Amino acid sequence: MAASKPVEAAVVAAAVPSSGSGVGGGGTAGPGTGGLPRWQLALAVGAPLLLGAGAIYLWSRQQRRREARGRGDASGLKRNSERKTPEGRASPAPGSGHPEGPGAHLDMNSLDRAQAAKNKGNKYFKAGKYEQAIQCYTEAISLCPTEKNVDLSTFYQNRAAAFEQLQKWKEVAQDCTKAVELNPKYVKALFRRAKAHEKLDNKKECLEDVTAVCILEGFQNQQSMLLADKVLKLLGKEKAKEKYKNREPLMPSPQFIKSYFSSFTDDIISQPMLKGEKSDEDKDKEGEALEVKENSGYLKAKQYMEEENYDKIISECSKEIDAEGKYMAEALLLRATFYLLIGNANAAKPDLDKVISLKEANVKLRANALIKRGSMYMQQQQPLLSTQDFNMAADIDPQNADVYHHRGQLKILLDQVEEAVADFDECIRLRPESALAQAQKCFALYRQAYTGNNSSQIQAAMKGFEEVIKKFPRCAEGYALYAQALTDQQQFGKADEMYDKCIDLEPDNATTYVHKGGNMEKAIDMFNKAINLAKSEMEMAHLYSLCDAAHAQTEVAKKYGLKPPTL
Repeated sequence: MAASKPVEAAVVAAAVPSSGSGVGGGGTAGPGTGGLPRWQLALAVGAPLLLGAGAIYLWSRQQRRREARGRGDASGLKRNSERKTPEGRASPAPGSGHPEGPGAHLDMNSLDRAQAAKNKGNKYFKAGKYEQAIQCYTEAISLCPTEKNVDLSTFYQNRAAAFEQLQKWKEVAQDCTKAVELNPKYVKALFRRAKAHEKLDNKKECLEDVTAVCILEGFQNQQSMLLADKVLKLLGKEKAKEKYKNREPLMPSPQFIKSYFSSFTDDIISQPMLKGEKSDEDKDKEGEALEVKENSGYLKAKQYMEEENYDKIISECSKEIDAEGKYMAEALLLRATFYLLIGNANAAKPDLDKVISLKEANVKLRANALIKRGSMYMQQQQPLLSTQDFNMAADIDPQNADVYHHRGQLKILLDQVEEAVADFDECIRLRPESALAQAQKCFALYRQAYTGNNSSQIQAAMKGFEEVIKKFPRCAEGYALYAQALTDQQQFGKADEMYDKCIDLEPDNATTYVHKGGNMEKAIDMFNKAINLAKSEMEMAHLYSLCDAAHAQTEVAKKYGLKPPTL
């Protein structure tokens, strides 16, 4: 399921104080996104990983899903900036009522004078006279009895609002900190401080404040959600850029490589060596490792493939390419494939481009190169280029089942479910034993039924998953996709069982670690594992965003004494 991309920035209007209660916060959100932002701490994630995208629910997912079904949409967000507490008034704090006793009259007089100063400041604020408003709020702070925490916090928050209009971000943060110290769950002050931290480039502090706002508001305000989404993406990009630049290329496990090649049925380079490629001596050595007599880097690479000696494949392919040997096209494609597997798309693309341009090359080679380049574009969120490559592959090799399988995946990500089902059907017609296509067709049918809120079709799709994993018990993707559907249906225990089976089959598949549930600390551990397995800088940035969101929620839960969230 592909989540829609969030609006990148909200349109922020000038804050206007409401009568009698002080200055409020910040403006209206931008246009509706048509879906959740990437981060809800319900984190609806949009970036495809190795095979698809889904939603990670990190907080109160059961309640939100029930509410979403009742509304017929996936958002549940307020589309405007209206907040739950009145403009400029702090959220209620324990023990904030007026004291009773002999000194109450004097305290009330002091408080009345402070309120009068605040009200005068509000008038200046409405008139755009922010310096005069600041003076009045300062007077209110000095007059207010120190035990009046809620009122004092309001005055500090109002002064911060005036500083905000003057773009004095350091002063905004300082006054909001005072307000939050007096009333720790003061949402307006927390959100205003988050915006100040954003302007001061204090991303970590901004994330912590906006996380608190989202949780305390119950994820009901789109403006705070958009800020959280924005800062998470910035943090993720920064961390990924640094880590990806310095990391060593990591060859996936043999299980992962085999699983990757199993997603292609018309891929010449992944097939066992043909008799013509072996020496006569080798033809008589059944069951023994082959020894390639011909001086061919590509054939040597194929031998290493059969021996699962994957680290030597790129160098042997390079020998064939440099020598412009007999198998240069095959070597280019095999080298590109392993560049993709170690996460080096920049190195893979020129090789794929060259194979595609070789008109004299085997059509199966060119089609496979188009599919792999199209899948690379899909990961890079370039759907138009991806679609062009898949369509070209279908034109030159219409009986190639792999084209329809991989194009179907793209259609799912684009929410073109009917077209995805048609592509998977064509793949299955050409290759009836394609486990991946059958699993992904079930997921497409499930998405179609779930979106249409058709309970009988949902049950039929769930039954289809059961049949797929029974027929293809070694297909990790079948378990992973079934687990996503089970999670949607709130069958979390069974979903975890499916994820565990997927991890057993593919222990280094980043997608599975991202989707699997557990408590928040477990989730953070899984995100960190997935980060180390990411195949692109974009994927790594996305995973860092998830990890930072989970960590921020954990810290906020501890700080405010909330029950630690679970997935």
